[in-house]
Amino acid sequence: MNKLFSNLKSDIPSSVVVFFVALPLCLGIALASGAPLFSGLIAGIVGGIVVGALSGSKLGVSGPAAGLAAIVLTAIGSLGSYENFLVAVVLGGIIQLIFGFLKAGVIGHYFPSSVIKGMLTGIGIIIILKQIPNFFGYDEASAWDLEFFEIDGGNTFSELFTMLGNIHPGAALVGIISLAILIVWDNVLSKKAKIFQIIPGPFVAVALGILFYVLTKGSELLSIGGKHLVSVPVPDDISSFLGQFSFPNFAAITDHQVWVVAFTIALVASIETLLSVEATDKLDPHKNVTPTNRELLAQGTGNIISGLIGGLPITQVIVRSSANIQSGGKTKLSAILHGFLLLTSVIVIPGLLNMIPLSVLAAVLLVVGYKLAKPALFKKMFNLGWQQFVPFIVTILGIVLTDLLFGIGLGLAVGVIVILFRSYQNSHFLHKEENDKGGKIKMTLAEEVTFFNKGAILHELEHLPHNSHLVLDVRQTKFLDWDIVEILEDFVIKAKERDISIELIRESGIIHNPPSYKELFITKRKISKLKNIK
Repeated sequence: MNKLFSNLKSDIPSSVVVFFVALPLCLGIALASGAPLFSGLIAGIVGGIVVGALSGSKLGVSGPAAGLAAIVLTAIGSLGSYENFLVAVVLGGIIQLIFGFLKAGVIGHYFPSSVIKGMLTGIGIIIILKQIPNFFGYDEASAWDLEFFEIDGGNTFSELFTMLGNIHPGAALVGIISLAILIVWDNVLSKKAKIFQIIPGPFVAVALGILFYVLTKGSELLSIGGKHLVSVPVPDDISSFLGQFSFPNFAAITDHQVWVVAFTIALVASIETLLSVEATDKLDPHKNVTPTNRELLAQGTGNIISGLIGGLPITQVIVRSSANIQSGGKTKLSAILHGFLLLTSVIVIPGLLNMIPLSVLAAVLLVVGYKLAKPALFKKMFNLGWQQFVPFIVTILGIVLTDLLFGIGLGLAVGVIVILFRSYQNSHFLHKEENDKGGKIKMTLAEEVTFFNKGAILHELEHLPHNSHLVLDVRQTKFLDWDIVEILEDFVIKAKERDISIELIRESGIIHNPPSYKELFITKRKISKLKNIK
């Protein structure tokens, strides 16, 4: 507990920044999902307080995920009501608990680093592209939908062209001023004095945005109103506040469609969470490792509670998590405090929140997006070689031009192909020597040779010249797939036909022209098993 409160001077300012990033995302994702606006806030509050407290992640922040917006929108329509959908959210949470108890979190450790970095960069680019319209005062629900093809029939790029004819002078002006403040605050002022580190730049930008709204209220040109502002539900009294909560209709639990949606939510939310966990741990300057199974248990608990009181499905989300890291968060207290800030603000100051121009919050998100997709990272990944760069760039293009999960799937597929190609290349080392008596070729097999290497080894054996001498060194080989043994067995016949002599070097000695590789390696495996038993 002492450790939790040992970094208050870092965690409090960080929680404020995460709050300002989370507020528009909670509302925008609810809007894009076709759900009540308050449902997004509930998910943000539960994600911050409940999941934040139960999670083993020091810097991860949970809340409603844009990647689930399309699933939620479709599910609400197919299940007939939002209350029926909430049953699926609760069941999805229970399924996530089962995933956690089954230790399915280990899957998170098998995502290649190049794909994770591509995911972070792709999300950064998408945030920038989606928030530019908000920044200039063209505010649409599609700004909170991370998919390329949008609900209204347009796409990410068409929205940018549509924006050009719908720029709002007041929103654009305060957005530009806010962005300038954030850049100067982050790169200049925070290095000049301690006070600029304690007070977060986004807090100053938001305060200026509210002041701008108040001062320009009567101006025909610059006045900001309506859809250009944050829109938090404002209850008249306690009963109307409590009336914003929705509850599951458990009578729908027998509908098989509810179970299909529940499993879909559990699976997609778990994958997105594990991806975010891996990405957050990579961004973490202290390189903490999050226990993934505990994270699934925390997420499952959060989704059960969120579903029971009317909230959207929850995942750990990289936008909020990266904002937490970028603003100097040290412990999970920053995530918990951001949840309490959301809760307090919607109860105490919803009217004040509704004076915040969306363009100001878009400026905050633009900075977050840029930090995720810095140009220097492209150069760094390119310098690491094509085997890192290709999965990285494919993941980015997949995310920007389709959606998050498809883009990651595409990157993983390319990553697997690269691994197979590397395995194909690294199955053996070939050394050729020429002398008066003919050619001598030495083939040294790798430590592990699997069926993936069949093609490479078969190719080399097929191209050995007549009357040559093959030295086959298997001293370093710990595992030799039976497919490879069969290739060598078949080569015994071909070697005789082409007058190729073979010298097999093993740990136990040298064998000239072995009559059968199957017998040799069957004997070797039996000896290995006896040693293991002893």
